Amino acid sequence: MAQIASQLQSELRVEAGRRRTFAIISHPDAGKTTLTEKLLLYSGMIRTAGMVRGRKGGKVAASDWMEMEQERGISITASAMQFHYKQAVINVLDTPGHQDFSEDTYRTLTAADSAIMVIDAAKGVEAQTRKLFQVCRLRQIPVLTLINKMDTPGRPPLELMTEVEDVLGIQASAVNWPVGSGSDFAGVVERATHRMLLFSKTGVGGSTKAQMVQATLDGLEAESRLPQHIREQVAHDLELLEVAGNPFSREAFLRGEVTPVFFASALTNFGIENFFDAFVALAPSAQVRLADGSGGIEVPIDPIETPFSAYVFKLQANMNPRHRDSTAFLRVCSGRFERDMVVKHHRLGTEVRLSRPHSLVAQARNTVDIAYPGDIIGIINPGTFAIGDTISLTDGFNFKPLPQFQPEMFARIHPTDVGKRKAFDKGMMQMAQEGTMQILRSLSELDSFVAAVGRLQFDVLQYRLRQEYRVETVLTPLPFECSAWLVGDPSTFRLPMDALIVKDRLDRPVILFPTQRSKTFALERNPDHRLQDMG
Repeated sequence: MAQIASQLQSELRVEAGRRRTFAIISHPDAGKTTLTEKLLLYSGMIRTAGMVRGRKGGKVAASDWMEMEQERGISITASAMQFHYKQAVINVLDTPGHQDFSEDTYRTLTAADSAIMVIDAAKGVEAQTRKLFQVCRLRQIPVLTLINKMDTPGRPPLELMTEVEDVLGIQASAVNWPVGSGSDFAGVVERATHRMLLFSKTGVGGSTKAQMVQATLDGLEAESRLPQHIREQVAHDLELLEVAGNPFSREAFLRGEVTPVFFASALTNFGIENFFDAFVALAPSAQVRLADGSGGIEVPIDPIETPFSAYVFKLQANMNPRHRDSTAFLRVCSGRFERDMVVKHHRLGTEVRLSRPHSLVAQARNTVDIAYPGDIIGIINPGTFAIGDTISLTDGFNFKPLPQFQPEMFARIHPTDVGKRKAFDKGMMQMAQEGTMQILRSLSELDSFVAAVGRLQFDVLQYRLRQEYRVETVLTPLPFECSAWLVGDPSTFRLPMDALIVKDRLDRPVILFPTQRSKTFALERNPDHRLQDMG
């Protein structure tokens, strides 16, 4: 028995060490979904990469499963995919870049062991990138930086490096360096080995792998393919980096003190495979996580030593119209998962069987028999799971609560056909369970309201009600910008004339205010009541 246990632990250590679970963060249109496509291309999962832009007659990005994402060319939901890349097992979390979906992105980041930050070479560090980087810093997630779109006119590489340091407050260390830029972008130099990698296109729009040759800066291959001014500029920059650049160490990277910087073009595939290889070598596998134990004591959950544990970081319904079900996404934090295993559901205090587990690549589902720390698995959710739920073999702890956002936009919504009320209510309840927005009702139960972080969430709500539940709706924006749960007797609360009292799906009273000033005024008028933010 001891020998079997030792073999199982050895297997667990090896398999967990192969996992690379990461999120891709960026401002919209920096190229992160294209980067995900190219990871699928270089892993052999797809033969040709789909284009994010120009989709009217072209391919569709494999990571964007929702039709609305395909139409708009943006990621709206966080998709999780698992596949092999050379010797590693990749779990990639392709998060929404649009700020209206920040809450989904922030929750997904809790499931990542590292992050790839994609920066547009022309635009530099943008607003949403700053926000997401700060979340990674708060959660101590090491970040690799990819400066993308080097094949288009952009800013000088040294200027971009300086901006990363100044804006994000982290040391930046160039692992490779671009050879030319814009239409002259020809490849990269690996600083550690001094190898120059020169690329050639092999397919339209980067649909196939780029050809690569190795060269030296002063060799015949470089002289025949590169103008003298580009070779001189690269030599000058590399010399400057040796003197004034930040040194790189993997230990400092894992501590979050330095971000390794790479230059590439995800569109043309120039430098992409080398970046993926470096990522697999540098990024961490599953690490020890702190959980809340009994008596408020933090408990370390070791990925190898602790028996199976996981938590739900995302719910998504109707991912595949043929299945019409809800999927709970679990991040495996420790131990070995086996199909049909019975585990303890900490919130419900019951045991549940984890049947029909699967992994995803876009809409394709693959049955999962075994999973290891770092893996993301989908479980069919019959209404048992909620976002943030902890499950394990041992019980006695809960993983840290997932972040929630204060809604800033509110609207009244109702079906155009009263005969579709049942389907409407089912769809609304599903959206509330997914955590994409908060569903509110009038005290009389006659009116439905929605509260969201951004306007685009309302568009998605109406689209999904129409596509998934066949319900057309009318949505009317309301003039409120902040809200709070009411703590105290609602019947004695003196409600300001410009405010509205409703209730959430747990029947707790909620007050909507047009301004923060109105909220402050309400507190002054009602000293015996408290207002608790809906975050």
